Amino acid sequence: MRKTAATKRSIPIKPKVYAMSFASIYPLYIQKAEKKGRTKAEVDEVIFWLTGHSAKSLQKVIDAKTDLETFLTEAPRFHPNASLIKGVICGVRIEDLEDETMRKIRYLDKLVDELAQGKAMDKILRGR
Repeated sequence: MRKTAATKRSIPIKPKVYAMSFASIYPLYIQKAEKKGRTKAEVDEVIFWLTGHSAKSLQKVIDAKTDLETFLTEAPRFHPNASLIKGVICGVRIEDLEDETMRKIRYLDKLVDELAQGKAMDKILRGR
């Protein structure tokens, strides 16, 4: 939290990534996977598993240009095994993140990374 000179109160400052539209990030996930020989369908499968979205609801999110924070915090059913996703993304250990929304963003990043690294889908989806 940052204190402003005018108020001298702590004001939580959200990371800029929260305001990015999922529609702008989604093609980057697909591009990353396809560069390594994986498919859009596999990226979608990972997203569906993690968030509980269907193809139809995911398309609605994309069309509405929903921000990343809303996409993840209002996901239909965030997978109960998401906490099994561990590791380091951008030099930060996922399980050490205190901010739940940032942790969810990093979960998604980690799953797409594992997909691009060629891991088997059963391992990526933590035994489904």
